[in-house]
Amino acid sequence: MAYLTQTQLEDMGFKSIGENVKISDKASIYNPETIEIDDNSRIDDFCVLSGKLIIGKYVHIAPQCLVAGGDEGITFSDFCGLAYQGQIFTQSDDYTGLNLTNPNIPSRYTKVFKKKVFLGKHVIIGAGSMVFPGVHVAEGCSVGAMTLVNKSTEAWGIYVGNPAKRVKERKKDLLILEKQFLEERTNDHI
Repeated sequence: MAYLTQTQLEDMGFKSIGENVKISDKASIYNPETIEIDDNSRIDDFCVLSGKLIIGKYVHIAPQCLVAGGDEGITFSDFCGLAYQGQIFTQSDDYTGLNLTNPNIPSRYTKVFKKKVFLGKHVIIGAGSMVFPGVHVAEGCSVGAMTLVNKSTEAWGIYVGNPAKRVKERKKDLLILEKQFLEERTNDHI
């Protein structure tokens, strides 16, 4: 995988860009002036990112993901991951048949639901999963592959299915590892 250089990243005009950020030269980035990316985060091949986004530290967005922040925005807290072909949306058309759909139709004929999405710290979204507008994926949640998250979750749960259902508690051992990792990083920079 080839990544953009620091100069190329700076020239794109991001709202803010941290240190050691890696973005594939095959990723598509729209509206970079509305996107904030913090230190040590990575965006892989064939991802599409658009709209208002806040991407924390140590976030990984795997190949072929769609992250559509729109006007409302998506927040990825520190240590989040979005696996292959994951999709996150902040807006959706009304599919009831009461309105026309798609962006080619004037807004007076459509009804678009728009709401921000928030991923808490240490959230991992499995391959092929989808997160709908207005969802808050609480801290420490793990979402299994091919899961449809259409309602907010409770912290430190493992969710699977369509729609997502909590099936068990997620272990918190990773919090100890996070502390050790950050201490080592601090000591390496002294």
